[in-house]
Amino acid sequence: MRTDLFDYQLPEELIAQRPAEKRDRSRMLVLNRTTGECVIRDFADIVEYISPGDLLVSNNTKVMRARLYGRKNGLPEGAHFEALLLNPHPAGEKAPGTRYQAMLKPGKRALPGTYVKLLDHAGNLLINAPGFTVAERLEDGTFVIDFDTADQDSLQAKFGHIPLPPYIKRGDEGSDFERYQTIFAKVSGAVAAPTAGLHFTPDVLAALDKKGVNRAEVTLHVGAGTFKPVSEAVITDHKMHTEHFVLSSQTADAINATRAAGKKVVAVGTTTVRTLESCADPDGTVHAQSGATNIFLYPPYQPRSVDMLLTNFHLPKSTLLMLVSCFADREKVLAAYAAAIENKMRFYSYGDCMLFI
Repeated sequence: MRTDLFDYQLPEELIAQRPAEKRDRSRMLVLNRTTGECVIRDFADIVEYISPGDLLVSNNTKVMRARLYGRKNGLPEGAHFEALLLNPHPAGEKAPGTRYQAMLKPGKRALPGTYVKLLDHAGNLLINAPGFTVAERLEDGTFVIDFDTADQDSLQAKFGHIPLPPYIKRGDEGSDFERYQTIFAKVSGAVAAPTAGLHFTPDVLAALDKKGVNRAEVTLHVGAGTFKPVSEAVITDHKMHTEHFVLSSQTADAINATRAAGKKVVAVGTTTVRTLESCADPDGTVHAQSGATNIFLYPPYQPRSVDMLLTNFHLPKSTLLMLVSCFADREKVLAAYAAAIENKMRFYSYGDCMLFI
């Protein structure tokens, strides 16, 4: 299957640069997977589409303040570096919590042994600020870096920035630390938000609870690879990124019981789908496990363990657009995207959303 089959043209002004004033006041395009019929509703109306006994499964990952800035050797005239933390790296002889895999800019200047002292949120060099040393460059172009402190919570709070996606053309602001986290966020480790969860509020969850909708959670730490476009002409030539996940026995049991009762499993976001489908048998039974997944879902794959999907709108030629096209024919999905564009819906991380029913 050709990559260009998943292309579309998006006016730049529809790329949301900021979140909606209120989370649950975003708009939601509802797509009937069978007929292709589309209707645009307020997100809070999602309660109408989920039935008593259905199971809402969300991703509880929490976005790290993973973007850091610094100066070489802590000197005002030292080279300026930008680091994006990807995940903890085996520490070896180093203290736990000090060694990370990261992307560095400029990579050409990040030679082993280079020391970078961190800048605070205002871009200032502080005398007692921590820093990191470049340990090695890996084959994939990322780096291993060693911090001189293991207190990542304090380090990220004082020096870290929320890693907004590259299509948001502004620096992070204080409000982003709250708005670029979902209401489900508990387990730190993501470098991007599972954005379908950004629309939920306590009021929406209370309405679902009152209706008798059950809830469960998974963990999948969203990696920077989620933004990597498919550059190969043929989909199957694309090398999929890997992300770490946890599916607990409690959630697995809830999913299997829901399906056995003839009710629906509603996935909040593509990351939840990736987790569940990584753990699913051909009959849709899921098994508790944890590890890393590089699952790549594209048509004609049929989801095994998920019946409904809530998701944001995705970039052209992206693996996520290919994934959602497993829930409805590609033509129906692209027609729905065209309807969203015509109605000036807001796209991508801080944008509106889409419900497959």
